[in-house]
Amino acid sequence: MPGFGLSFGVMISYLGLIVLLPLACLLWKASGLGIGAFWDIVSTPRVLAAIELSFGAALIAALVNAVFGLIIVWVLVRYEFPGRPLLDALIDLPFALPTAVAGIALAALFADTGWIGALLAPLGINIAFTRWGVVVALIFVGLPFVVRTIEPVLRDLEREQEEAALSLGASRVQSYARVVLPSILPALLTGVAMALARGAGEYGSVIFIAGNVPGKSEILPLLIVIKLEQFDYPGAIAIAVVMLAISFVMLLSLNLLQAWSRLRHES
Repeated sequence: MPGFGLSFGVMISYLGLIVLLPLACLLWKASGLGIGAFWDIVSTPRVLAAIELSFGAALIAALVNAVFGLIIVWVLVRYEFPGRPLLDALIDLPFALPTAVAGIALAALFADTGWIGALLAPLGINIAFTRWGVVVALIFVGLPFVVRTIEPVLRDLEREQEEAALSLGASRVQSYARVVLPSILPALLTGVAMALARGAGEYGSVIFIAGNVPGKSEILPLLIVIKLEQFDYPGAIAIAVVMLAISFVMLLSLNLLQAWSRLRHES
């Protein structure tokens, strides 16, 4: 195609400067630690607990957003009702709201004296300053990624196939499961991948509601910041490399699953 060489060269140069060069510097710094020192840093119980919490909470939040994000998208696209533009605008609020403000608001809401926390406390359910507070914060910041990724696909989806399925005797649930869902599945996986990546690296909205207890409610980005504040640069670099490696494998797996789903749908 005309102009491919120039545009491809600009793309590679820009990505190399903005993305690959910083990551290469990080890996180069980590290579100076040695395998033994690197393993001693990343295999401590505190680091392992932070890895489990960060990626485990991000996965749970992404799956929750996948379910409820589908419901929200369906309502926004398929129905007209009073207040719909306001609800549509609220979906994007986590994009514009500073993460620290979101964390403070969630902590105040889910604390034992908050509106929701006060209702849950008599039942023995504590959200704020626990591991579940991390999940709540990641659900909040990840929801727009799922909704906005699926919305244009569902909006452009032709309804003739749904109507044909209904005319052949399929129920609403069967029509959705066999016609609509396979068509929007690649977009859904993309939204889940974006929410998962955002959740794994989220910092500002989590630290105010997590409690930040080492080994229990301490996330991996916070541990990196603590290492930097203590001038433990080798420790921060080693943890950052582990986080980078896990994120890359996780996103690569989701992208391969998305490509497989798209090819299966097209065939």
